Amino acid sequence: MLGKQALAIELVNKTSVSTLAELTNFTKAYISQVKTGKKAISPKMLGILVALLPSKNEPDYLFIFLQSRRSMGVSRSTLDFYRYMLKGFVVQTDYLKANKHTIERYLGSIPANHNGLATRHASYRAMKTFYRWLNTEYGFSNPMKGMPAPILGKPIMPTLDESQVKALINATDNIRDKAIIALFVESGLRLSELASIKLGDINWTGHCIQTLGKGRKAAYAPFGEASVEYLKQWINQYQSKDNIWNINAHGIATMLRRLEAKAGITCNPHTFRRTFAVLLRKAGIDTMTIKELGRWESLEMCRPSAIMGHK
Repeated sequence: MLGKQALAIELVNKTSVSTLAELTNFTKAYISQVKTGKKAISPKMLGILVALLPSKNEPDYLFIFLQSRRSMGVSRSTLDFYRYMLKGFVVQTDYLKANKHTIERYLGSIPANHNGLATRHASYRAMKTFYRWLNTEYGFSNPMKGMPAPILGKPIMPTLDESQVKALINATDNIRDKAIIALFVESGLRLSELASIKLGDINWTGHCIQTLGKGRKAAYAPFGEASVEYLKQWINQYQSKDNIWNINAHGIATMLRRLEAKAGITCNPHTFRRTFAVLLRKAGIDTMTIKELGRWESLEMCRPSAIMGHK
């Protein structure tokens, strides 16, 4: 036990005041006095720190790292990301003695498909942050310094053809969902934009919808005859001057996931937005016009190559 107590005291000397406060629930003022030798470490605090030392007599650096991120105010989802991406690496390797070759071999063990590549790249980012923290907090060497990120291929992103769009509309069981799908495809609206439509936003004569896009920029999104038909049927049923759908963005996303499972066709707002651009391009509309209609910030974002995932 004396050995672990000595390691716990060493942990106090090497760890920042903020991280120790998060780990032990002692005040920063008290911890500062302990670190400067003005006060002795209490038995309670010593017991907490000893509990962080696993059988190999090393601090649980992953746990301490996660606590340090929490004390910085990062979100729960970010903490879960770090935990998920780092746990396997910490368990499977002697990470404190790892070198560049060890890390490359671990990253290379992740399957090289699209999801695997995404996970490989995410693991790289989490590990790089972890090693930078270990170097700053405890002086460990950083084997990832200067290591380039894994090269990700450009996957072919799904789009729908007209027959698939019709199949999705036919697979829905109510007019509201038919209107949502038709409007997604004909307008290129983002999920947040479509979900917030009010009756007064619709210009029936000009076949466009006033919306606030990224950066709260006012813009107009077009729509076609299919949207007119289904929208008018739904609005006559629902008769609301507020949000026309009686459902929020989360509800729309949930509806689309269920529809995708039912129809066996990729069905999400991003796919509809790409489909909007691709169908316009196939109809002979120039890229500049597509950019303006889809409210993209640059031409690069709406080129067919960017939309389809090709170079």
